[in-house]
Amino acid sequence: MSVRVGEAAGAPEFAVAAKHLMQNEQLRRNVRNATGIIRGKRANVVGETPDWQELRDTAHAIKDHTLRHLSDYLEQFEANCTRAGGKVHWARDADEANAITIGIIQAQNEKEVIKVKTMTTDEIGMNKALEAVGITPYETDLADLIVQLGEDKPSHIVVPALHRNKMEIRELFMRTMGLSELGTNAEDIAEAARVYLREKFLRVPVAISGANFAVAETGSICVVESEGNGRMCVSLPRVLISVVGIEKIIPTFEDLGVFLQLLSRSATGERMNPYNSIWTGATPGDGPQEFHVILLDNGRTKILADEVSRETLDCIRCGACLNACPVYRQTGGHAYGSIYAGPIGAILTPQLQSMEHSQTLPFASSLCGACYEVCPVKINIPEILIHLRNKIVESGHAPGMEGIGMKAAAWAMSDAANLSTARAMGRIAQIPFTKNGTIHNLPGMMAGWTATRDMPSIPAESFRQWWAKRGKENRA
Repeated sequence: MSVRVGEAAGAPEFAVAAKHLMQNEQLRRNVRNATGIIRGKRANVVGETPDWQELRDTAHAIKDHTLRHLSDYLEQFEANCTRAGGKVHWARDADEANAITIGIIQAQNEKEVIKVKTMTTDEIGMNKALEAVGITPYETDLADLIVQLGEDKPSHIVVPALHRNKMEIRELFMRTMGLSELGTNAEDIAEAARVYLREKFLRVPVAISGANFAVAETGSICVVESEGNGRMCVSLPRVLISVVGIEKIIPTFEDLGVFLQLLSRSATGERMNPYNSIWTGATPGDGPQEFHVILLDNGRTKILADEVSRETLDCIRCGACLNACPVYRQTGGHAYGSIYAGPIGAILTPQLQSMEHSQTLPFASSLCGACYEVCPVKINIPEILIHLRNKIVESGHAPGMEGIGMKAAAWAMSDAANLSTARAMGRIAQIPFTKNGTIHNLPGMMAGWTATRDMPSIPAESFRQWWAKRGKENRA
């Protein structure tokens, strides 16, 4: 079974990647500035929504109900989509989804495709699969275009090029689009992208989209975006292929109203997205004349089977948890080694890979709870992080020195005599590093702790010793 999540299977450990990226001051400034702006806008529009918590509760309840009856709603979606003129395909993993897509394109005798809102195709490495058989994919979402032209990797769920600033993008466009001149205003840069993409929209007859939501009741697909490129991509081509993770299903069209209110405010700090494209099947003479939906599993049913972490699949890809996370705001998204970065990536990526890879990601968190506070569908990310950490420790694969440290702590705390022995050894070991009652400059994995925090030295008398002495004095 082939399950890819960006480059996660071969990515370095989070701590290694994060240490390297934190040396890039420009990248860190870009990330902090962009996430700060989005957080501020989100706070304003959430603050003016009196029923915000009720919306969150409702969305959580809808998602919980849907996941408990997912097979029924998937079959309902297939029936209604087929009735409306669409064709539904089922893909167990990345290889099957890519093979189905390639087969549809080759049946049209085409060598190019346009793409939009396709994080799921990034998950399965679709662009590489297409290029391997001579099919050229063109990303049309502005941020995805920036990433593709720069031969880069996404760093954010909603704003994949968040780690680049305006002048870096200008230089990239001039180099890759062959432009001799380009203004420095954001409008000038957007116009260059518009001209570059418009030719693709009008010429390429096959498109690939993702989906924000898939409505079981009507067999409809919904794509939410801010630029209008998505609208062009899903309405102009002759053939449209939508790659949809099975967790994107919602039961009714009415449910869509709940999620659209939450998504726009949480993702970009807008009251409503400028473009919400909803289509159902294929209509003769109007829009794509051939419509395919690929329902993708790729490890999702295994997550579904875990009662504790099942709500990971509630995610509506708003990115709010990334913007709020103090870890992400320092490292950026590339440290996670996956298309899914930040707190949601820390729980989603390892599970999609059946806990075989990316086992350092659940430890890439301070457990501060900021992600849970901002999540529009109330995913308890800290609880799931702890659950996954427990799985990793039980499997004997705790990351690096942390695993050794935890085993040592378990030994020391399992028995009073062991604890006394460990304390005595610690009293001796701390001598070279103790000054004025505080431990400084510890070596190895503890160096980061003492570099930023005061750590009191182990006292000469333990609580147990004090208690025992107090008891003797009282008896005397």
